[in-house]
Amino acid sequence: MSKPIQISEAAFIGIHAMVLIAGSKEYMNVNIIAERTGASKNHIAKVMQTMVKADYVQSVRGPSGGFKMKIDPNDITLLDIFESIEGKIHVPECPFAKEICPFDKCLMNGIFHRLTTELVDYLKASTLAENVKVAMSK
Repeated sequence: MSKPIQISEAAFIGIHAMVLIAGSKEYMNVNIIAERTGASKNHIAKVMQTMVKADYVQSVRGPSGGFKMKIDPNDITLLDIFESIEGKIHVPECPFAKEICPFDKCLMNGIFHRLTTELVDYLKASTLAENVKVAMSK
């Protein structure tokens, strides 16, 4: 089945792991994150190293170690997390990356531009702290 718009597994892991970590008072290890998200421990470890490099979390090795927030979750947006994993989001005018269209009007009617802009606006407006509240209210 085709998925015209989807989020990468790495971005899924990054966002969900960061919400779990931000909602925890103790260090959150890879095993717990894997159990809660259903993702591979190796992939989680790789994504979380990106979060450490972005300076969002600190990591501690050992049996009682794991990841803990380094900065206030109110100061991190979902866009910050997404772009630290995937790179800066480019909002294309043309979904086919063409500078010159052979037609007078876009056949896609600008839908990909609008969807990307709406996604960026949503991610930018959503803080990690807000998402912890949503996740913990379930």
